[in-house]
Amino acid sequence: MAFSSTGFNAIGGQSKAGNAPAIYTYTSTDAQSVIRASGYFNSISSILKVGDLIFCYSATGGTPVMSTAYVNSNASGVVDITDGVTVTATDTD
Repeated sequence: MAFSSTGFNAIGGQSKAGNAPAIYTYTSTDAQSVIRASGYFNSISSILKVGDLIFCYSATGGTPVMSTAYVNSNASGVVDITDGVTVTATDTD
């Protein structure tokens, strides 16, 4: 599939004042391997800057996956995010 803006949301105030990274959430049924591919976020390259954080919620074979990634590069409209760190949830009760 492709990036869908309906799954992309800013967290908190995004005034972009100063050099602090912005923080976003993104939800998709795409696999993490698809989301983290270079070019996936190109349609919002004007919004994202290097260092911005993205909490990605996705599904792989119906299993929910959550990872944190950041924008690694954004040049000439091509956005590349890091592979991210997958958060592993446990529920032992």
